[in-house]
Amino acid sequence: MQVWPGEAYPLGATYDGAGTNFAVFTEAADRVELCLLHDDGSETAVELRESDAFVRHAYVPGIMPGQRYGFRVHGPYAPERGLRCNSAKLLLDPYARAISGSIRWGEEVYGYHFDAPDRRNDLDSAPHTMTSVVVNPYFDWGDDRRPRRGYHETVIYEAHVKGLTMRHPGLPEELRGTYAALAHPVIIEHLVELGVTTLELMPVHQFVNDHRLVDMGLNNYWGYNTIGFFAPHNAYASWGDRGQQVLEFKSAVRALHEAGIEVILDVVYNHTAEGNHLGPTLSFKGMDNPQYYRLTDDPRYYMDTTGTGNSLLMRSPHVLQLIMDSLRYWVTEMHVDGFRFDLAATLARQFHEVDRLSSFFDLVQQDPVVSQVKLIAEPWDVGEGGYQVGNFPPLWTEWNGKYRDTVRDMWRGEQRALAEFASRLTGSSDLYQDDGRRPLASINFVTCHDGFTLHDLVSYNQKHNKANGEDNRDGESHNRSWNCGEEGGTDNAEVLKLRARQMRNFVATLMLSQGVPMISHGDEFARTQRGNNNAYCQDNELAWVKWLDPDAEEDTPDGELLAFTRAMVWLRKDHPVFRRRRFFHGRPVEGTHDELSDIAWFTPEGKEMTQRDWDSAPASALSVFLNGNAISEPGTRGERITDDSFLLMFNASPRTLDFVVPVNHGRQWEVVVDTARSDGVPPHPGPKVQAGDRLTLVDRSLTVLQRPV
Repeated sequence: MQVWPGEAYPLGATYDGAGTNFAVFTEAADRVELCLLHDDGSETAVELRESDAFVRHAYVPGIMPGQRYGFRVHGPYAPERGLRCNSAKLLLDPYARAISGSIRWGEEVYGYHFDAPDRRNDLDSAPHTMTSVVVNPYFDWGDDRRPRRGYHETVIYEAHVKGLTMRHPGLPEELRGTYAALAHPVIIEHLVELGVTTLELMPVHQFVNDHRLVDMGLNNYWGYNTIGFFAPHNAYASWGDRGQQVLEFKSAVRALHEAGIEVILDVVYNHTAEGNHLGPTLSFKGMDNPQYYRLTDDPRYYMDTTGTGNSLLMRSPHVLQLIMDSLRYWVTEMHVDGFRFDLAATLARQFHEVDRLSSFFDLVQQDPVVSQVKLIAEPWDVGEGGYQVGNFPPLWTEWNGKYRDTVRDMWRGEQRALAEFASRLTGSSDLYQDDGRRPLASINFVTCHDGFTLHDLVSYNQKHNKANGEDNRDGESHNRSWNCGEEGGTDNAEVLKLRARQMRNFVATLMLSQGVPMISHGDEFARTQRGNNNAYCQDNELAWVKWLDPDAEEDTPDGELLAFTRAMVWLRKDHPVFRRRRFFHGRPVEGTHDELSDIAWFTPEGKEMTQRDWDSAPASALSVFLNGNAISEPGTRGERITDDSFLLMFNASPRTLDFVVPVNHGRQWEVVVDTARSDGVPPHPGPKVQAGDRLTLVDRSLTVLQRPV
């Protein structure tokens, strides 16, 4: 076999049509072997003799796409110094573009012996571990263009590749649970009809099913256990795992783009699947442990701000390079449109505390590729000082956990300050205005993958996670949920009626709020996980979306919720007053010739709120006037934007209340939303209402009035 010196860049395996260049970083190694794996179980070892700045490299002519490979790193095994090199462990390429196979759990994939954790384990891991794959980078993207949706027109749909598609009756069996299913017309049609602009996929980076879960007969369903930051997860491919997963993912992105739908990825750059000092040796740990991971003062152990056993070392230039190279790869080569960063506070821990000015954010800010896509932070982790909602840099948007908590509390009847609900409804200026950000920095959500579904939020007071095998100890215990009078399933017609109304209230509030709304998959037709609020290990029908019967869709309560959700999304899309790009001023806007303020707040009696009202009133009943003739931001060509005006009436109290229509903000209105109705939306044209009229809102309901411009 010929072996040429090759190049130190780019890292990973790069096929050029005639052969493949291999390059891998390790400062800890004495020497590195590239192992080319054959289908009969044998391997050919090639020593990487060339080294530049600790990058070992070689070019091997004739190595084609589909070739499986790994590395064996020869070097010190000295956990007391943080070093865990072990040539008996076949290591994944940290830059592998595809990964084949799965782990067969056993002592072979660990660097120590189970009965003697301090003794090095020299059992060969090759027959038991996953392998890296050389991929063909060439793909016919045709005239693919990113939709480039502005945040003000974005509606995010959080979904799991398998969970969304596994039970859809319109999908062929062989495509269910795969990237190809995302590209199927039945999935795309649903998203388009719903009004979704952006599909946020739960982790699709190659991840590992934890040893503990496999022993329990469970799987890591969510996928927050990454081992390959460049590789699409192979189990979601219908064609094969020797590089076919890359082509299939690209095909799905291309199809979604053709429908005008963006694709953003939920990414996990805060930790890896190698766990703590008792975890397996799969890649980074054996390659250069102290360069990749945050170690404690005793370097045998790992700093853990993620709750998973380890945290990546965010002050290491090699970790930062890995992350930035990965992000650029997914944008330039896979054509994705942005990222949601899991436990993003960990990315800001350059030393110990969360540092808003850490190197990672500096690199993102100046990167000409990554800085131009959607960047969404989950602004917390489990470390000290990890809750950082509102504290990320101006380029970033954030999952607004305070929005979720406030809206849940209001509709379940928890007494909260009225001013806090007002801030959440209008874009959370208390969180985002002082650093130059705008309402669109707030990713608003009521539910997501983590926690109760929308149906379960109104059906359970307590979590029911026994199926997870941890005696119901896992998962959040304080869910701000309310079961509407009975726990779980019921035949009580009044309870079911109230639950349906509460779901409509949450959907309507989400779509009427300033910021960027996010829907969790299946919530649009009330999917349930039967009270399990931590379904991370439930790779089964408990967590997979059960789709509605298309023939009976309109005739069921869940079908009515789907129709209502579509109506609310499209109401938002049709009216810029609900998706402003600047915060409200609370006064008339200059140049509009309108004496009315851009926003006004009223008591149920139709009187403008006073400071005393703000200080004393519970967050349960109020009206909000949104002036469509006082939108301060211009259109894309500098034109003035005008819209209809709306009056939002919230009755989150447990009793029926009369609301007076304010007398000085429009003479005639039309009712366009009424969550007390089973369909939520009156037939058009809706009932007419005059200024000064009294409207009766039943307990826990919401009504929207519209006045043409």
